[in-house]
Amino acid sequence: MTVHDKFLALGTHYGKVYLLDVQGNITQKFDVSPVKINQISLDESGEHMGVCSEDGKVQVFGLYSGEEFHETFDCPIKIIAVHPHFVRSSCKQFVTGGKKLLLFERSWMNRWKSLVLHEGEGNIRSVKWRGHLIAWANNMGVKIFDITSKQRITNVPRDDISLRPDMYPCSLCWKDNVTLIIGWGTSVKICSVKERHASEMRDLPSRYVEIVSQFETEFHISGLAPLCDQLVVLSYVKEVSEKTEREYCARPRLDIIQPLSETCEEISSDALTVRGFQENECRDYHLEYSEGESLFYIVSPRDVVVAKERDQDDHIDWLLEKKKYEEALMAAEISQRNIKRHKILDIGLAYINHLVERGEYDIAARKCQKILGKNAALWEYEVYKFKEIGQLKAVSPYLPRGDPVLKPLIYEMVLHEFLESDYEGFATLIREWPGDLYNNSVIVQAVRDHLKKDSQNKTLLKTLAELYTYDKNYGNALEIYLTLRHKDVFQLIHKHNLFSSIKDKIVLLMDFDSEKAVDMLLDNEDKISIKKVVEELEDRPELQHVYLHKLFKRDHHKGQRYHEKQISLYAEYDRPNLLPFLRDSTHCPLEKALEICQQRNFVEETVYLLSRMGNSRSALKMIMEELHDVDKAIEFAKEQDDGELWEDLILYSIDKPPFITGLLNNIGTHVDPILLIHRIKEGMEIPNLRDSLVKILQDYNLQILLREGCKKILVADSLSLLKKMHRTQMKGVLVDEENICESCLSPILPTDAAKPFSMVVFHCRHMFHKECLPVPSMNSPAQYCNICSAKNRGPGSAILEMKK
Repeated sequence: MTVHDKFLALGTHYGKVYLLDVQGNITQKFDVSPVKINQISLDESGEHMGVCSEDGKVQVFGLYSGEEFHETFDCPIKIIAVHPHFVRSSCKQFVTGGKKLLLFERSWMNRWKSLVLHEGEGNIRSVKWRGHLIAWANNMGVKIFDITSKQRITNVPRDDISLRPDMYPCSLCWKDNVTLIIGWGTSVKICSVKERHASEMRDLPSRYVEIVSQFETEFHISGLAPLCDQLVVLSYVKEVSEKTEREYCARPRLDIIQPLSETCEEISSDALTVRGFQENECRDYHLEYSEGESLFYIVSPRDVVVAKERDQDDHIDWLLEKKKYEEALMAAEISQRNIKRHKILDIGLAYINHLVERGEYDIAARKCQKILGKNAALWEYEVYKFKEIGQLKAVSPYLPRGDPVLKPLIYEMVLHEFLESDYEGFATLIREWPGDLYNNSVIVQAVRDHLKKDSQNKTLLKTLAELYTYDKNYGNALEIYLTLRHKDVFQLIHKHNLFSSIKDKIVLLMDFDSEKAVDMLLDNEDKISIKKVVEELEDRPELQHVYLHKLFKRDHHKGQRYHEKQISLYAEYDRPNLLPFLRDSTHCPLEKALEICQQRNFVEETVYLLSRMGNSRSALKMIMEELHDVDKAIEFAKEQDDGELWEDLILYSIDKPPFITGLLNNIGTHVDPILLIHRIKEGMEIPNLRDSLVKILQDYNLQILLREGCKKILVADSLSLLKKMHRTQMKGVLVDEENICESCLSPILPTDAAKPFSMVVFHCRHMFHKECLPVPSMNSPAQYCNICSAKNRGPGSAILEMKK
């Protein structure tokens, strides 16, 4: 049997040759000989065939032409190989093998001549022709012949000579034009034909062979074929029976191996079931291959098995058969351009069904997102399937919400499922799903029906408020939020401008969160007036105070009409802020404030009001009598800076030693301490008097030092400025024809340069003719600039008098 890309040729024991296509259909039949066909050979074009038979006949003929060669030998011919390019007129060559290897070549007279290439080493067992190289095997080893140079270039000896070459024949195959693969027994050798360097040739062939890889296999080799950088090996297997401990023939194996330098790595292995394998020997199996189609043919006496490289579809088939759906889906996605028999969607749907059957509902639902994509019809179909098994909750997180959008009924069906059994889950879906996915009114009615059974359920109430919001029924939503005291109430009001709806709900808002409510009301005074808010809070003065206090902090004048009311509110609810309010407010009635503070005995506030109303002496008296705080009294006197107050303070303190000590320590910079010291009664014991006197003296010394320092600074500055003025006045002044007399307004310089003139220039830069200035008097001999004297700028004495 031999193989071509387009067909395979099969010889029988009855001398017939059949041409079959890759599907096994017979396309042609030839009657070649009445006895067994030993071998068939085809050229690369598939147009010429060489056949040798057991009766010694050799035929080479054209399949589509009348060209033919016949020769009969006196011994069986086992081997024939036609030149790969036999179709060319220059390559009409073929070799035959029996006891010797003969090369037949057609001469220019269309006669055939033969040449013995090799003999004397037993029968030729195998021949393979590739390009210009012929490789053959006999009992001793493998030879390679270069048809171009007519030289044999190598001899590769057989390793295991214990094996009978007729029972364990050599397998040869060319991987390419220079790489020969030899399999014999359990040994594999990969040989590379290389060009010899010119300096090394001498009498040697121009080419030589290098064994690049050599390794042993587990079983005997029946055939070899290349597969990219790997090898396909057909192995003859014998195993030992566990029962009888005798060897028997097992099924042949087809292995894919990766050759290494001294060993190999098994990639895959398959045992082949062929008829009669129990009686077959190693020589009964052959491996042929078609390079173009990557097809491999395993030939046994009764069967021809076709093997081909698995494609991605085959891999996916195997994964699906093993129920490895996820791996099958991944493989299909990676190789989606190469798969022909499978669709990613079909694999995905099968995967979802598989997960559902196994009860892995969450994983199945999650996979729907990726597998179903934007196919709305498939989504709806799968959702109904989940409903049938009661697993709508599992698929709910993964339902599409934008592209695509499913029918509203689908989303309503899921919401009803949650509403019946899981209020929290229902609320989550309402928050996450856009309101236009479902019929809002239907869901609102369903929620209201459930609230009839459980009217105080906060989760349902909050969800109903959100549904009302989607439906733009903001009034009902706001009412529910306020009832629940929900934090989103202010956001709802701002977002949908619901200020007209909250005018009668101000107290509720303040009770919920007074800080946020006040900020919102003040930020939107144009929508809810200050007057309206104050009126609404009339029955809740504590809330009214919070609002008015925040208003006053923002603007001291906006709520001026309520400042009188605020006095009582501060006094009742926020006394710490009463005094700051009284200080900052310019619209507060002082008499009313004084009355309230006196009623409540608010001393600090009363003192401030008395001083603000001009009754400083009463204020000071209250500080001394009510607060008994000399430091505060002194501070008050300092603020007022009134001598009478200091006198009152001294008189009040003169019989109180602690007060005297405080005065001595603090009045040194405002009142002469001697006035106080002279009034102290003799014999009065004053605490820390010595320290107070020392402090007074230190303060006095400090004042003296400060005055002296200031004096030095003034003197230095005066001297510096005087020197600067002197330098300035010593500078010359430019006088030219553009200057005029400030008195007569004529040019200061005469037009006739020969004419004598006299002029005066003041330091202020005003210029006058000498005759235009008044004559100085006896009482005031100095002259001054008339212009600067008239404007009260100070006199300007003459700096230069010019005469000619």
